[in-house]
Amino acid sequence: HLDPEQMAGHLDPEQMAGVYANFANVTFSPYEFTLTFARIDHDIEEGDVPGVVVSRVNMSSQFFQELLAAMQDSLSKWSTQEGIRNLPEAPPRSDT
Repeated sequence: HLDPEQMAGHLDPEQMAGVYANFANVTFSPYEFTLTFARIDHDIEEGDVPGVVVSRVNMSSQFFQELLAAMQDSLSKWSTQEGIRNLPEAPPRSDT
């Protein structure tokens, strides 16, 4: 897989900001996977939850598997960092 530094791509200023999503849906066909990202309002008590789709990405099954592996690797690294950061401090040692 490519590191972001290796990728020669162009982002418009609007794209550089990215989009925020707090909901994702995954669908698939025999040929591809589709990830739909949305921003939804969780404060609604009843009825349909309002939301707006912020991005939809179609990809091959091979790329989906590579993306999933990269996400699992990143989650593992993040979990390790957070675990180290949130370790309780050792109690003071008493020299008795």
